[in-house]
Amino acid sequence: MPQKVGERNYEDFLSKTPKTKLKNILISQPQPEGLKSPYFDLAERYKVNIDFQPFIQVEGVPGREFRKQRITLNDFNGIIFTSRNAIDHFFRICEELRVKMSQETKFFCTSEAIALYLQKYTQYRKRKVFYGESQNNNKELRNLLFKHKDTTDFLYICAESRKDEIPSFMKANGFAYAEGVMYKTVAVNLKQFNIEKFDMVLFFSPSGVASLQQNFPKFKSYKIKWGVYGTTTADAIIDAGLELQLMAPLKSQPSIVVALENYLKETSK
Repeated sequence: MPQKVGERNYEDFLSKTPKTKLKNILISQPQPEGLKSPYFDLAERYKVNIDFQPFIQVEGVPGREFRKQRITLNDFNGIIFTSRNAIDHFFRICEELRVKMSQETKFFCTSEAIALYLQKYTQYRKRKVFYGESQNNNKELRNLLFKHKDTTDFLYICAESRKDEIPSFMKANGFAYAEGVMYKTVAVNLKQFNIEKFDMVLFFSPSGVASLQQNFPKFKSYKIKWGVYGTTTADAIIDAGLELQLMAPLKSQPSIVVALENYLKETSK
């Protein structure tokens, strides 16, 4: 009986074929700003070429379209953010609709990094900001939400295509909440991009894999090794009929950089 998504032991899906040397690696994200990046260090250390090309881009939902969702922002005193994109588009919508949120509004974030990003738009110290402080940020966020359940109406800021984890949790536990769809992820047009020159391509979201399928209909015939970050991205690769060569996070590989270095180290012997 095939395993359901979410029940997979992902190490079982990693390719058992011998690893081969890599020369050209594609990271399906924008190139890091500045001169320092662990990817640059790997390229120099192992004498490989590492290029960057986003497969997806984020587009904001216009204010006039958001109005059709019949959401009044000031009806909510708790806002949930899971990404910087969510923060950017929340405050963009506030500006477009000329809405000023109360100083008493509580912001709930999945990590400290996302919480600190709020400083771009508001005086952080004057706001009620809550976030997870450990590696299991999602569990901590759920605990925080529970603490404020009885006094808070929550608005979850999300994309048109979003993970079901938070909505399912809130619905199952009787929270007063709504979803505010403020942005969407769309595929970048890569029809003229030569993906076949790369030995390995790394993906970071299911949307990136969907973009691969949309832009390169013959992707299954390519002699490319596929690497991923995250279980939902791994699910997308597996469900597309492709073989996983590299994945993070796993017990021995907490990040995609560590996973890639382990692969390069093993094939450089």
